[in-house]
Amino acid sequence: MKAVLLGTIALIALAAPVSAADLAAQPSIKALPMVARIYDWSGFYAGIDGGGGSAHQCWDVVNAGSLIFAPPLAMGCHNATGGTAGGQVGYRWQIANSVFGLEAQGNWADFAGSNVNLAFAGVQDESRIDAFGLFTGQVGYVWNNVLLYVKGGAAGVREKYRVSDSATGLTIDKGRETRWGGAVGAGLEFGFAPNWSVGIEYDHLFMGRRDVDFFFSTGTVGIPAGDRAGTARISQDIDIGLVRVNYRLGDAVAKY
Repeated sequence: MKAVLLGTIALIALAAPVSAADLAAQPSIKALPMVARIYDWSGFYAGIDGGGGSAHQCWDVVNAGSLIFAPPLAMGCHNATGGTAGGQVGYRWQIANSVFGLEAQGNWADFAGSNVNLAFAGVQDESRIDAFGLFTGQVGYVWNNVLLYVKGGAAGVREKYRVSDSATGLTIDKGRETRWGGAVGAGLEFGFAPNWSVGIEYDHLFMGRRDVDFFFSTGTVGIPAGDRAGTARISQDIDIGLVRVNYRLGDAVAKY
């Protein structure tokens, strides 16, 4: 029995190398190469913005009551500065590395300023912009999740004007208007998550020159409130700087 057991062990020892040699070589498995995700800028988006601005204005008096000034007489210039906050909605199309878009933006603002009137002694001219809107098209170029763009279109600004007595601060007359003009701008935006982006933007608004009627206020003694006081020709350009955060609506689409 012992001899049989020893013989069996010897046969197994001799057969093992042969069996191992007969096995086919196992193929090696290589890891698949990593493929970088490409950020996609296409789709609807909505966001918020905040920043500041400055409106440069120059006033000329065209007429004061029945007195007509030809040519108009310069009353001086000032910068109306302050902060702004608002939001925007839009849609972008990405084609290869190019991006095209449309956007509507609405902002509350508090741009205020004044100057001493150069034509009438003891009088101060004041202006305040309390809202503006932009309706623009965009053209941009992307480097994956970085977008550089320019924009242009229409701008609307809501403004209030006041002429006051420098010594007492009493309102003499005032006017208001909604003025339309053109807008150009440029921005740099960074996508920091599949649906989120943050950026900075500069806009210049060409608001042109326009005649604005002024009306006496209730603070003017001896003159009925609401009577027409005169007309000022006001020219204006506005510069705005913004920080923007946008969220792209819908599921993020990754390109490979």
